[in-house]
Amino acid sequence: VEAQTMLNSYSLSKPFIGANLEIPHWDYIGSAVVSSDYVRLTPDRQSKKGALWSRVPLSADVQDWEIIVDFHVHGQGSKVFGDGFALWYVEEAGRLGPVFGSKDNFRGLGVFFDTYPNFNDVHNHDHPYVSAMVNDGYMTYDHDSDGTHSQVADCVSYF
Repeated sequence: VEAQTMLNSYSLSKPFIGANLEIPHWDYIGSAVVSSDYVRLTPDRQSKKGALWSRVPLSADVQDWEIIVDFHVHGQGSKVFGDGFALWYVEEAGRLGPVFGSKDNFRGLGVFFDTYPNFNDVHNHDHPYVSAMVNDGYMTYDHDSDGTHSQVADCVSYF
């Protein structure tokens, strides 16, 4: 049985906000709002971008790791809200941009939780939709196809 160690500098738990309206080890930018009870990346409005980024790079000696995420997507609509969000494991963090709140042409892994079908033709999947993209910094995420041309894995998930 392998031992598990929780890395506190990468963990979030209530109360989320600490002294001086900061979250230890994390930056929140754009439309993101943090309170003692919740973290909201964006309000339920068009064209909003927000992010929560760790300030602490993952050490090279940490080789086997897992992430556990508990989230709730909600808004005033009846089915989907906003355009989605992503979990990022990238070389350059903390830059707002057009790909689920982060920059395009990233180097690393993006896991996309897509809530809105941007593709105007027939989809081969429903939404909400989860996909993953590994990028070497040269590929561009294609919003018009919901990233289907560059994804390495996908599934429909009614999160």
